[in-house]
Amino acid sequence: MSYLLEHELGYQVEKVTLAEEPSWQGMESGGVDVLIENWGHPDLKKKYIEEKNVAVEAGSTGNKGVIGWYVPEWMAQKYPDITDYKNLNKYADLFKTSESDGKGQLLDGDPSFVTNDEALVKNLKLDYKVVYAGSEAALIKAAKQATEQKKPLLMYFYEPQWLFNQVKLVRVNLPAYTEGCGSDPKKIACDYPPYDLDKIVGKKFADTGGKAYELVKNFQWTNDDQNVVADDITNNGMSAEDAAKWVEANTAKWQAWMPK
Repeated sequence: MSYLLEHELGYQVEKVTLAEEPSWQGMESGGVDVLIENWGHPDLKKKYIEEKNVAVEAGSTGNKGVIGWYVPEWMAQKYPDITDYKNLNKYADLFKTSESDGKGQLLDGDPSFVTNDEALVKNLKLDYKVVYAGSEAALIKAAKQATEQKKPLLMYFYEPQWLFNQVKLVRVNLPAYTEGCGSDPKKIACDYPPYDLDKIVGKKFADTGGKAYELVKNFQWTNDDQNVVADDITNNGMSAEDAAKWVEANTAKWQAWMPK
């Protein structure tokens, strides 16, 4: 998106790296114009879009977001019933760590990520403790180690994500998501909903951003498109600018996003 804004429309683009809620706060302060991939956050939408009227929705990215619990494939092969949450207590001892207070460890990322895991552990009566690794990078490192060293791991993770191209993970089946089952955060006892990932922009940018806003609003691609770019940046040593070579192979896609 930055590449097209700069090279096709002639804008200067400043990219900032922020945790999720500070990104929304930035739309209120004026320091952020575009949040290019938003994962749900109905609470933040209510606060910043409905109540404060400082942000607006700018349509789907085209990506489908899936959040869940995963174990390495070797664990699912060795313990076939481990992928049913009802059997997790039976295996809790396998997942004990120095940080899990004698319980099984469920490894999460950063507390600011979209997560219901502490409520799920409590409401599903699981003998586990949520431990925060602190970042996506730490989750990825844990998944690679668990696969290479055959170390037990139960972790929170999500897709689209390039890691699934490198490490085989198997999702644990939680109680099926149904409409409204996650409405009370304290009582949640169901799986995460599938997320239609969307774009959020500052209201001022939506009103005055001209062609830049139109391009952002029109932008839409697939999980596979995103994974190619993410894989190039993360694993093939490319800068974001270099990974934007994606545009050369996908001219028809991005030309459809250009302002008329």
